[in-house]
Amino acid sequence: MAYLIVCLVALLVAALTLFSGFGLGTLLMPAFALFFPVPVAVAATAVVHLANNLFKLGLVGRHADRTTVIRFGVPAAVAAIVGALVLNLTSALPPLTTYVLRDQTHAITPVKLIVGLLILAFALFDLIPKLAGMTFDQRYLPLGGALSGFFGGLSGNQGAMRSAFLLKLGLDKQAFVGTGVVTAVIVDVTRLLIYGLAFFTVNVTAFDPSVVGLVLAATVAAFVGSFLGARLLTKVTLRTVQIIVGILLMALGVGMAAGLV
Repeated sequence: MAYLIVCLVALLVAALTLFSGFGLGTLLMPAFALFFPVPVAVAATAVVHLANNLFKLGLVGRHADRTTVIRFGVPAAVAAIVGALVLNLTSALPPLTTYVLRDQTHAITPVKLIVGLLILAFALFDLIPKLAGMTFDQRYLPLGGALSGFFGGLSGNQGAMRSAFLLKLGLDKQAFVGTGVVTAVIVDVTRLLIYGLAFFTVNVTAFDPSVVGLVLAATVAAFVGSFLGARLLTKVTLRTVQIIVGILLMALGVGMAAGLV
């Protein structure tokens, strides 16, 4: 069941990310969280996210705007370290409260509440028209990189904020996609280093070896999804994708914040 759910999500969402520029990390992480602790789920998602972005990097990375990558990517990498450290700290905190629903006990933990609320916040970027089209001035580019990197390190959610800032720069389509991919790879590599240090030197017991096979399967599924998306979903508008992703994010965010997933 774990392989079916996670791989199906990876395949479908990877197809959607070809149009939205984000969504794989935000939707795949809760799928992993159904079967593993949230810190492990975030780290596993980062591996799949990185592998998929490396695949895209080989296709469009050469079109990236180098100046933008430096101004946006460097603050993003530094902030990703902070976000990943915050994740490690909050994951060790005890549950805020517990409740029983249909004879099952559910716990609302600080890390699940934080991540769930973040997912709900990012859903607003997709569902509310004014937020979906929100952009920022170029002088705020380093700040945008820092915010995107921090959220990426904390919860894996970085794409929506990254797109909102990069869209304002007037880059052509290829430069926009390439710059986004390069920046995403920078953040993924940074946060994976922090997750690895936490799992293998500080809290090695949190690592579940069974996640390795699931990560590999999800990575393959994401590659397949990218190929299918390029061929089958070329007529889907970005606004349609935003609405679909936003609705799914709302459901997943509520479920995680409430301790249901």
